[in-house]
Amino acid sequence: MSTLKPRVRLAAVGVAFALAAATPVAAYAALDDEPSSAASASAASAVSRGKPYVETRLFFGTQRPDGGPPVTDKQFMAFVDEEVTPSFPSGLTIQDGRGQWRDQNGTIERERSYELILLYPVSEARAHDPRIERIRDAYERRYAQESVARADDTTRVDF
Repeated sequence: MSTLKPRVRLAAVGVAFALAAATPVAAYAALDDEPSSAASASAASAVSRGKPYVETRLFFGTQRPDGGPPVTDKQFMAFVDEEVTPSFPSGLTIQDGRGQWRDQNGTIERERSYELILLYPVSEARAHDPRIERIRDAYERRYAQESVARADDTTRVDF
């Protein structure tokens, strides 16, 4: 037996219907067995474009576990100039972020963060790995961080 009042039940049904009606019809196109020839040509073109690269993302927190002042933009950019750019002079991307993670004491920490994105040919991955690990270690030591997260993925890149 429903505990909702008739008006509330009717409103809920109306909202559900409106959401269902607003769902794009294009979503159903993904269920087709045969992709369109234009979509196939586009997918084939995308697959052959670019060269195999590794995309490494490093996530740097700015709060200091020891209670010290957060890492500033100026400090982070100096770190990039001193520790990252010499190993990756061809380029990199930095994005501002907001991060959340559980620290070693089980506390959920929220903080301003930076995401550093590095792209390099797959053939150079073995040579770049120790450089990336040195960057992580240097940041952890310099700013008393528990860790710098790392995510690696392969992709195709065309400049």
